[in-house]
Amino acid sequence: MTTSTDLLVDAFGRIREVVEEVVTGLGPEELAARPDDSANSIGWLVWHLTRVQDDHVADAAGTEQVWTADDWYGRFALPFAAEDTGYGHSRMNVAKVRGLTAELLTGYHQAVHDSTVRYVAGIPDKEFTRVVDRSWSPPVTLGVRLISVIADGLQHAGQAAYVRGLSAALG
Repeated sequence: MTTSTDLLVDAFGRIREVVEEVVTGLGPEELAARPDDSANSIGWLVWHLTRVQDDHVADAAGTEQVWTADDWYGRFALPFAAEDTGYGHSRMNVAKVRGLTAELLTGYHQAVHDSTVRYVAGIPDKEFTRVVDRSWSPPVTLGVRLISVIADGLQHAGQAAYVRGLSAALG
């Protein structure tokens, strides 16, 4: 029998697989490359989707983000505040996400994925209706928040895969 948590773990695993596939074999310049000045880079997209997952899941779980708990913030050394997830970044901010390696991106994503799976795997079904964000109308429940994180993660991972394919085609 497949449970709600089994489906969520599978969905987060799909994001993980795309992230790994997209960044593997790319160097810092390729990760920072942008199709044009208004586009996002692969590095920014993967960093952002991982930051959002880390931020939102940690908030729902009531835990510290992996970003700060395991000093990924220091390892990335980006010119942003520790709480920055990339949400609302301008094209100038996107351009500042440079010097990243595939190993750094996949390491952080794997750590966030592991933390997410540990949390999600233990959620009882009745918990999915708990309100986690009252700043929206209607208020956001845990179930809706997790689906939103998955949708955002898959969308950005797909965008990163597109940028990689476009870069290879224009080579």
